Amino acid sequence: MADALAALQERLQHRFQDPRLLARALTHRSFSAEHNERLEFLGDSVLNLAVAALLYQRLKDLPEGDLSRVRANLVKQDTLHKVAVELGLPGMLKLGEGEARSGGHKRPSILADALEALIGAVHLDAGYPAAEALVHRLFAQVEIKPEMQAAAKDPKTELQEVLQGRKMHLPVYRVVGTLGAAHKQTFDVECEVGELGLVERGIGASRRAGEQAAAAAMLLALKARIK
Repeated sequence: MADALAALQERLQHRFQDPRLLARALTHRSFSAEHNERLEFLGDSVLNLAVAALLYQRLKDLPEGDLSRVRANLVKQDTLHKVAVELGLPGMLKLGEGEARSGGHKRPSILADALEALIGAVHLDAGYPAAEALVHRLFAQVEIKPEMQAAAKDPKTELQEVLQGRKMHLPVYRVVGTLGAAHKQTFDVECEVGELGLVERGIGASRRAGEQAAAAAMLLALKARIK
């Protein structure tokens, strides 16, 4: 395993000063109480900022709304899953027995979350510039084009655009509960729009899916609230 971790760091082009961060980033909650969900939370924000900066540099003529939609295409689960597979993460994850038997090493949501956790781990290990550089390397081979703006909007992106169009702050998402066995968990996620005093919840098979469900519920609530 030590050789595999060394090889992964070569692919990342980042040598961890604190190897415990790397180990935790690759650990699913079904394996240990010392899992990667907090790192994933951090990495999600770092990823969004780094991708936003990348698009700002590359797509100089696109307006804000279209940039948001292109970013949504790049940080969505499918894209992150492909990058994670290219990095060789499926064979690196630490999963509980039940999760492993059910194919967790290949599950897109788990791999996408692990990639975000790695980004968060690099941020803690060496600061934002190192994490941003990693994100730019990871997306160097991903096709980025203005036509991505035509892609269908997911609920989180649509909600963000609705709020931004009204000069309001972005929504806040929180995992308020998990249900089920470690290898078959569902996530209960809360979406809050503080300026309107609105809170809606959604359930999903992953944190990401729960956020999308909560965003969809919030969009329905906003239709009745915002004219």
